[in-house]
Amino acid sequence: MSNSIDNKTLKNVDLSGADLTGADLSNVDLTNVNLTNVKLTNAKLKGANLTNVNLTGADLRGANLSKANLEGANLEGANLTDADLTGANLEGANLEGAIL
Repeated sequence: MSNSIDNKTLKNVDLSGADLTGADLSNVDLTNVNLTNVKLTNAKLKGANLTNVNLTGADLRGANLSKANLEGANLEGANLTDADLTGANLEGANLEGAIL
């Protein structure tokens, strides 16, 4: 069974506190989603649209965020250890207290 929801839209939903470890959210539109304190360890978010997403305190260790759009995202206190941010758009993103 695949954990992929490739090329889908999950705009404006509240997933705060969810455990999405290893989830495949590649190319998913997550605009304005609340991902506060979400566990996204080793998740695949390649090419995902994370515009204005709240990732405060999120665990993104080892996540693939390559080519993701994180414009205006709030990553305050997020753990991005070993995350792949190659080609990601971080324009206007809040990285205060984030662990890189």
